[in-house]
Amino acid sequence: MKKILYLILFSFFITPNAIQAQGFPDELTLKDIFHEPFIPGSRPSFSHFSPKGKTIYFRWNDSTTSKTELFQVGLSGKNLKKAPDGVRRGFELSPNGDKLIFSRRGDLILADADFENERTIVASDGYEYNATWNADGTKFAFIQNGDVWISGVNEAYMKQVTSRKEEDPGYSIIAWAGDDRLVLYQWDNSDSREYYFPEYTGRYVRTGATRRGIPTVSIHVAYIDSNKVEKVIEQKGRLSPDVSANGRYLAIDVADSALKNRKIILHDLDEGTKEIIFEDSTEGWLYGMEMEFAPSGNMLMFQSEKDGWNNIYSIDAATGGLQKHTYADYDIPWVAWLDSHTMVIATTQDDPGDVQLMKLDMNTNELTHLTTEEGHRRNFRLSRDHRYVVYSKTYFNEPFDLYLVDTKIPRREVQLTHSVPESFYEYDWQKEDYVKVNSRDGETKLSMSVLKPARRNPDGNPVVVFVHGAGSLQNVYKGWSSSYWREYMFNQYLAKQGYYVIEVDYRHSTGYGRKFREDVTNWMGKYETQDIEDGLAYLADNYVKADTSRVGIYGGSYGGFMALYAVSVAPEHFDAAAALRSVTNWENYYYSNPGYTLPRLGTPKQDSVNYARSSPLTYADSLTKPVLLLHGLIDNNVGFQDAVHYIEELIQSGNENFDMMMYPSERHSFRDEDAWYDEYRRIYAFFEENLRQH
Repeated sequence: MKKILYLILFSFFITPNAIQAQGFPDELTLKDIFHEPFIPGSRPSFSHFSPKGKTIYFRWNDSTTSKTELFQVGLSGKNLKKAPDGVRRGFELSPNGDKLIFSRRGDLILADADFENERTIVASDGYEYNATWNADGTKFAFIQNGDVWISGVNEAYMKQVTSRKEEDPGYSIIAWAGDDRLVLYQWDNSDSREYYFPEYTGRYVRTGATRRGIPTVSIHVAYIDSNKVEKVIEQKGRLSPDVSANGRYLAIDVADSALKNRKIILHDLDEGTKEIIFEDSTEGWLYGMEMEFAPSGNMLMFQSEKDGWNNIYSIDAATGGLQKHTYADYDIPWVAWLDSHTMVIATTQDDPGDVQLMKLDMNTNELTHLTTEEGHRRNFRLSRDHRYVVYSKTYFNEPFDLYLVDTKIPRREVQLTHSVPESFYEYDWQKEDYVKVNSRDGETKLSMSVLKPARRNPDGNPVVVFVHGAGSLQNVYKGWSSSYWREYMFNQYLAKQGYYVIEVDYRHSTGYGRKFREDVTNWMGKYETQDIEDGLAYLADNYVKADTSRVGIYGGSYGGFMALYAVSVAPEHFDAAAALRSVTNWENYYYSNPGYTLPRLGTPKQDSVNYARSSPLTYADSLTKPVLLLHGLIDNNVGFQDAVHYIEELIQSGNENFDMMMYPSERHSFRDEDAWYDEYRRIYAFFEENLRQH
């Protein structure tokens, strides 16, 4: 195998004329896909609203390279230009909007809302941050060296509120609760274990030591007049608090470390009472747990998947009475208050791949469309005055741009940026087929994309499966990929070279409800593989030239895990696997990222069966199909140790049908364009060798 592979790899370094003679399209090359300037340009990323809310700032690069700068644009989409030097993102605007506080070199600066009339309001040998205004803007709290202080705005004074022990973790400020209380947060990872991700590219080898584990979190109420600090709750797991506008009620959304059990506890800080107002539990893991008080009044909103989808509920903290406001069998990926009785929500009511914005009347539960044009929307940001929503939007072969909707003017969507270079549209991008596949259980619907080969072979065309990473992610939708835009172009390249390319949003993916995501609990890989097999069966039935007897599979991270798992347990369906930065042993990943692994598989000690049957390492000694491993040497997410363990098992089992490439200066997310290119030229050569008929 290796001699043949070397010959194929050599073909990437021969002359352009020779490449053209082999049928590579002039308009799209592998180098162009991975090297700057980027073919689709640089995606604009929302930064912040100006203090007065009339200007939107975003990160972008108008020369289609990776180094971004700050730009600005008006709410109408006009006057787009580079932002002047010195524009600040980190500031806290006063309640009436006329003053702001920001940090400069560790000191706190007070200024007018236009950043004029600056004056240093707190300066010390320490470091001040986390400034938080009280309700009437007469004073603010801040953190200095891990402790909480307050200071006046017009009246010059400073008062220390907390006095922690030196070995204790520092405080963070959540919010004022009235004028004489503060709700605080602590994060303690002192009992986390130390792990090593060695770094080899410097003059000396560095250990790459880091602490990993599930932290202990706690919430406190500090009483300013008495300097009393009361610990409200402490645990390992998830604590998400919010405070009502009048400061009387503190709601804490509590979930255990394994994300199996949830309860919302409502504290009446005036009366000193508390009650559990909502509970949920699952055998899988909890997801979509948004919770927020209305901007005025006592209404608390929260989301729950208790009935299978992340619907919206509310309860009046003063009077009680739980209400359900949506009865969706679709996803609601984002929700925010507009006023005390209206919310703005994102929904997939029409299709899982089509995300629309709507207004929800909490009194009548009626929905009003804010957007109607098909597309995938994400990364929503609400303006401080609760009127404008900025977000990213895409459609098929139209990379993400920034858009805005005025919630008071429905169905009028404003495009803020036009960031895609004209040259992008000179390429012959194929619009993927966006299809729904019936899974073998007869009930589950799978979203799948299909790219067809540019040239049909009378004897059939081989197939490549791309598998998205993260596990819990949605990547098959009506638009240009956000997380995998390079792979999206690589898949188009494969199609031009004569491959069918498919991607399936397998079970575990988000956007399809609780059961769809949780089916993989305690056995990752099993159902995902079956879903991809069902996608291949659909392809064989509906695309007569798709040769599903020649199937390659590739992906990175969780996608790399899936590539190795699928080719191991279903060699009758998969003929070659390219695995990038892949988990091979979930026990390794438990120790470096228990927050991810514990909810899905349990613990290695108590649930060893789950780990064994989910890990490609278990099946490595019986691997019969060729694999290609690619991994960053200093990956501090999925450690290089996973690749080492897998390779050693292949060697010890006498397997000679594998290859491996490591990248000395790359972590989990590659940065160097040459490393990106090297990865994918190897993957392409690997598929050419193992999937083409010889």
